This record gives sequence, C-alpha cells and structure tokens, in this order.
Amino acid sequence: MTPTTRNISPFLDPGPRTKANSLAILQLSRDNLLPVYLQPPTGEHDGYAEGAVVNTRYGSFPHSTMLNVPWGSQIRASKVDTGSRGRKRKREGVDDACREATGAAEKENEDSPAATNEDSATAVKKAVADASGFIHILPPTPELWTTSLPHRTQVVYTPDYSYILHRIRARPGSVLIEAGAGSGSFTHASVRAVYNGYPAEGERKGKVFSFEFHEQRYHKMKKELSDHGMNRLVHLTHRDVYNGGFLVDGKSPEADAVFLDLPAPWEALHHLSRRRPQTPLNGNAAPTENDQTEWVSPLNPKKSVHLCTFSPCIEQVTRTVSAMRRLGWVDIDMVEIANRKLHTSRERVGLNLNFDRGVNNSARDVEEALTRLVDIESRFREHAAKPRDGDEDMDSADEDEPAVVKGDGPTNGGQAPSAEETAAETAPWMEGRLITRGEPEIKTHTSYLVFAVLPMDWTEEDEAAAAAKYPLGKEQKVIGAIDKVARKQERREALQKQQGAGNRKARRKERDTKMGEAAA
Repeated sequence: MTPTTRNISPFLDPGPRTKANSLAILQLSRDNLLPVYLQPPTGEHDGYAEGAVVNTRYGSFPHSTMLNVPWGSQIRASKVDTGSRGRKRKREGVDDACREATGAAEKENEDSPAATNEDSATAVKKAVADASGFIHILPPTPELWTTSLPHRTQVVYTPDYSYILHRIRARPGSVLIEAGAGSGSFTHASVRAVYNGYPAEGERKGKVFSFEFHEQRYHKMKKELSDHGMNRLVHLTHRDVYNGGFLVDGKSPEADAVFLDLPAPWEALHHLSRRRPQTPLNGNAAPTENDQTEWVSPLNPKKSVHLCTFSPCIEQVTRTVSAMRRLGWVDIDMVEIANRKLHTSRERVGLNLNFDRGVNNSARDVEEALTRLVDIESRFREHAAKPRDGDEDMDSADEDEPAVVKGDGPTNGGQAPSAEETAAETAPWMEGRLITRGEPEIKTHTSYLVFAVLPMDWTEEDEAAAAAKYPLGKEQKVIGAIDKVARKQERREALQKQQGAGNRKARRKERDTKMGEAAA
C-alpha cells in the first residue's frame, strides 16, 4: 500500500527552500514584515511581463526571483517594466543597460523550446537585477505571523501567548479549546505547541478547537487556515459560546487546556464543567442541547484541565474569579505580563574616542579634562596674538605651524586620536563601564491573565487503583527528616547487636576458664 502524501503546513515544516503556492515573510526592515503567497511564474500578471511582482519602497521584487532559494536569502530588487500596466505607453528614461538586458531576455525566450509551444504567450520575462535595493525572505513562524498578520481584532502578542501556553501546559498531543479566534495569532502559536505529527487512526493527536462569533472574521480565518495547511489541525466553528457551549457535532473535544479571549468569560464558564451546573451563571442564557439531553462535558475526564482567560479590565477579572470559585476551579492565579527588553552596552568615556556627529565627548577623569582646557586656552592665545585681516576666517588656523603639545593631551592640532590608534594601548574591557537601558517601546497588549485548574473527578475505581499501586502500611523507604531518624535507629540497633555479641563472647570465655580450673 502506497503511503499518502500529507500537506504539511509551512509553519510546521517549511523545508530548506522556498516553493510556489506557499507563504513567505518578506523582511523589508527590522520592524516591517510583509506576508506574501509566492505564485509560480505562469505568464503576465497584472501587466507585469515578469509575472507577479511585489512593489515596495526598496524596489520591485518579482516572485520568480524569490522561488527555490534558501530561507533567509537576500533578494535583490529588479528592474520591472511597468509601461504596459494599463497606460499602453512607453516608459521614459529607461537606461540602455536595462533595455539591452530586456531584449536579450526576450531573444532567449524566443529561442527556448517553450516559445515553440502553443503556450508561448504565457512565457515569463527574465527579471533584471536593479542597481540597489534588497529584502530578506524568511520562513513563516507564529512570531513573524503575529507581527505581520492583517489585524481584524486586538492581537495576542508573543510575550503573552508564550507564557499562556506554558502555564496551561500545552504540549505535543494536547487538545486545546480556544474561544475568540480573532486574527489568529494565538491559533497559530497553539497549533505549533500541540502538533505531534499525524498519528494513525485511533491515536490521540494534538488539535485546536477554535470558536469565533463574528461571521466575517470566521470566514477570513477559515481561508487563512486553509492557505496555511492547518485544516487538519484546527477545527474552526462559527458559534456564540456563551449560549452554544464548546461541543463539536454533539461530541466532546476532551480538551486538556482552555484559552478564553472573550469580553465576558464568566458567561461561558458554566459550559466548562465536569457535570451540569445546578444553576446557570448567566440568567439570560438560552437553552443549549445539553439542557435537554444528558450532560456532555467538553473536558478530558482523565486529566486535570488548565484554563486561562484574557481580560483587559480588573472588573472582568473579579467576575471571572467569582464564577470560577462557584464552579470548583482551584489554584486561581492572576498574572500581568510586563515584558521589557534590556539593551546592554559599554559606556565609553574619553576625549580620545570618536563618536557620532552631535554626541559630546566627556573626559575620562579630571586630569584629562584639565589637559584639554590648557590646550584650548593655548590655542586661543596664539590665535588672538596673530595679525588678522578683515577677510580672515575666525576659525581658520595656520596649517604650517606644528601642533602644540601639552603634557599627555592631543598632539594632532587639537584633534583627538582615532580609536584605532589607542586600541593597542587600552584593553576593550577598560574602555568604559557596562550600562543597561530598557527598550523604550515593545509590542504587547496590556491585559490580565487569570489561570485556574479543574481537577479530574476521583471515583472509587480510581481510589482502588491507587491503593493497589501504592499500598498503605507496606512502605519500604521513607524520605526527608524521617529518613534520618530511621537511619539513626538502625545504627543504634546494630550497635546494640554488636555489644550483645561481645558480651556473649566474654561470658563464653569466662565459662570455659572456670571449667578448666575445675578440671585441674
């Protein structure tokens, strides 16, 4: 039987090189990322003879130049002829080199075998590299996608979702429920966290069950998941979870972890229970399918479930925690993520160092400052003593005069020596002290994270199995302070046994001696 080829998401296995009909992230600058779906070269596209083209302020980049290249490659801009894009006129000011290269490329296309076929009209013009401009092409990751995705709602950024996935124990093979898909930032990160390959039928595989109430966002999210190859790993549902709950086709997802990014998470908590709540927490909740039939819990009955809610206001946190306590959640904890990057550098102090324009040098110590002042005063006196004409510049100096040397100060006409000249004299770690500055701004979303745990139901069968595995009264070893006491008792008993054996030996010797005397 031939194994079927699986379409693995580029977020999980992008491969060593770029390929057509796949997502790539174009890095235009440090904080400017652009997601692009690379298209195969199938002929003229949008008036471009080179095929699909990405236009940026750094130049034009045909998709053909970005295909089958290693990830992380630098892509040079191309000279793209836009004269045929709807205006039907020749472009003015095209240089001769571009025209000759274009003509050579057209001639090459005419001589190629593809030109003799019926599809010769769809031949792609070879792109010509431009003199300047470049970008980098990067593989898609949840971090890059979070930075570059089209925003439909507020985004859960990397500092938040990395901590959330850690606290709710999302791991390969876990099943996770997400309510409030929004722009899909957390969805992509959670898929990578629970992905454990594509196991055989009957084996538990990692999966994300995502719920979105807004219909337009739901359709856009569904298309993105299809384009990213995540259909088999994410089950997206259009539903109001406040009233509809978290069942999928009437069945339980058996979730191990839950993430709620909702305006009122306390109104959805009564669905996340082991058994039917006695009273609904939201009085206006409409009856669900569980209200008329036997209660089906969406949680995994064999494991404790970890929950996180994402709320921007402390009032929402208060109501959420109150609902959690009524429903039996334990280990409730609220966390606020305050991520801040620190930039560490060495503060270089000294008048002999070169700095950027506009930055004032500061003296290393008082002696260096005094030497500098003496040098400046000496130059000022010499300049004031020289006869001046009316047209002479006040800042000009006599180039023929040698530099004034004062002690250990600068000797090249008042100019400080370069860093290269002093590098051999001063060790790098002696050029200044280490200083740390915080990053002025970081992309994150200020919210309160509430974590809680719902223990599994402990039945009589579970108690019997635990008693059989760990029987009471038959412990072989103890730990901690009790272990020290036990070892002392064992040594005391051993010493008593040793003393007892010695006493018996002494009594036996005494008896033998008496018997010998009696015989004599």
